Amino acid sequence: MDATEDSLRKALAEKQSAVEAQGNAVRSLKAAKVAKAEIEAAIETLNALKLEKSSIERQLQAAVSGNGPDGSVNREAFRQAVVNTLERRLFYIPSFKIYRGVAGLYDYGPPGCAVKSNVLAFWRQHFVLEENMLEVDCPCVTPEVVLKASGHVDKFTDLMVKDEITGTCYRADHLLKDFFLDDLSAEELGAKIKEYGIVAPDTKNPLSDPYPFNLMFQTSIGPSGLSPGYMRPETAQGIFVNFKDLYYYNGNKLPFAAAQIGQAFRNEISPRQGLLRVREFTLAEIEHFVDPEDKSHPKYCEVADLEFLMFPREEQMSGQSAKRIRLGEAVSKGTVNNETLGYFIGRVYLFLTRLGIDKERLRFRQHLTNEMAHYAADCWDAEIECSYGWIECVGIADRSAYDLRAHTEKSGVPLVAHEKFSEPREVEELVIAPVKKELGLAFKGNQKMVVESLEAMNEKEAMEMKASLETKGEVEFYVCTLEKNVSIKKNMVTISKEKKKEHQRVFTPSVIEPSFGIGRIIYCLFEHSFYMRPSKAGDEQLNVFRFPPVVAPIKCTVFPLVQNQQYEEVAKVISKSLTAAGISHKIDITGTSIGKRYARTDELGVPFAITVDSSSSVTIRERDSKDQIRVNVEEAASVVKSATDGQSTWDDVWSNFPHHSSGSTED
Repeated sequence: MDATEDSLRKALAEKQSAVEAQGNAVRSLKAAKVAKAEIEAAIETLNALKLEKSSIERQLQAAVSGNGPDGSVNREAFRQAVVNTLERRLFYIPSFKIYRGVAGLYDYGPPGCAVKSNVLAFWRQHFVLEENMLEVDCPCVTPEVVLKASGHVDKFTDLMVKDEITGTCYRADHLLKDFFLDDLSAEELGAKIKEYGIVAPDTKNPLSDPYPFNLMFQTSIGPSGLSPGYMRPETAQGIFVNFKDLYYYNGNKLPFAAAQIGQAFRNEISPRQGLLRVREFTLAEIEHFVDPEDKSHPKYCEVADLEFLMFPREEQMSGQSAKRIRLGEAVSKGTVNNETLGYFIGRVYLFLTRLGIDKERLRFRQHLTNEMAHYAADCWDAEIECSYGWIECVGIADRSAYDLRAHTEKSGVPLVAHEKFSEPREVEELVIAPVKKELGLAFKGNQKMVVESLEAMNEKEAMEMKASLETKGEVEFYVCTLEKNVSIKKNMVTISKEKKKEHQRVFTPSVIEPSFGIGRIIYCLFEHSFYMRPSKAGDEQLNVFRFPPVVAPIKCTVFPLVQNQQYEEVAKVISKSLTAAGISHKIDITGTSIGKRYARTDELGVPFAITVDSSSSVTIRERDSKDQIRVNVEEAASVVKSATDGQSTWDDVWSNFPHHSSGSTED
């Protein structure tokens, strides 16, 4: 990073801190209900700070988009080189291309499918097998009642505006990103759009008033159209609704984790940035169920000494940058809420770096207080830096017991766990006994709703009602389903505390949820793996993907040095050995020069190439160093398997076999 970019990043961090501080000041003034003029003055100051921040952002963007002083390729040109290579080599392409495509939808081609398959296989090995997780596979089509309980039907929305002439849609908050937006309703947002003269960015046409747009794809289940449903926006709900059966399957024991890989769907208003923001995507999600009173983890010590870039909320608020922190220190200081959350943060770090993500461009950012849901205990995002900036690729959240409680309340099925005591414990239990006869006489058809509200009282509410009934004989009580107060008399309900012995504790488990956006991880991996190097003649730049063997789409290629029947027969023998060893490979017997064949496979990220130049021995070339060793034909498959399975490194192989000087075959 050059000095200009570094100073701009520092200035941006300082300005961000000032914006956050002024934003908190505005919220405090609103909460204190001070004079309108004072609030408006504070908002004006905040808007000025945001405009200054936006100016610095534009300067920084110009700095990172221009050519570096050493002639290095700028970010935009680098991204274009990567995307051109990916599309030309069919890693992925826009869906329905012959019909001009559809924004936010992409097809994976053969090498892209192989990379994705390898990433998911490694995910299963690293998480599902390592942690003995219970894997499930649930439908993409989800009944409305499930997503109503989870809150998605009512709250999974963005405010949208339309170009009044062309009908093009935009996210309202994106158009007003330089201005203060916190806690604004659709009406207030619309007023701000008019006040600041915001128009459609593409056409400069006037915009409609903002209105909420639900991001879920709606459908109906069955031919009648009477059973509404949605394409799931996440895979997690399928796990939550199956908790009771999974808990039983696990021997009624906690903690345990369930995992699911599958497609999710979000009807993004204006999808951009290729694979980073799409309308159909693959998620891999883990729901780790744990006792809320014990969030320790037996394997936490295995990751406690890991040190990597972390960005706690205090550093964000004070305008500092992410810094290297030992995970154990972050947990012990309470920066990370608990051991189980810390354990999964560590495991996510190991997963991403072993895939090939550059650890210097990976950070774990803690959610600010105003970003977190009210029920969440702590949330961290694994963010990967690419040409688009820092991209959230994995979310690791302690969601407390919110999800299971929501589905318990909606379905009426208790999604709870049990802890059996070695000795019975004496406890006091609140008993609320509505007298249904008296309530029926008083409230007739509304009796049921009054009974349910009385039974739903917490201990504090119930004991206050008991005291009021004993002193006054009557009390006003709000029934939320009736949306009004009713009068409860002493003869209508009995409230008491009874002592009893309990043999077990019944509780709703907390959930630690790591959620992986597979497409985002793969795109960042493409960028982190891509580089260019000069050809032997120095007259062109050759593209290379330095994929680790674990994710490479093809592990090995087999080339006869020249078109020769004997060499081709040897190549076929080696191919059979590679197939038997389970190694994906490709034979190239074209008459193209060996250098061009190497270049073609380097561009696909193939780590090893076997060149047949005799009937008894062959050479094995490593992609990035271009070093070659010589091995017997019979050994070739086992050497490649050892290197691709991770049993040995290329350094090990290099030290154990004779080296080969490529001479005229140098690419």
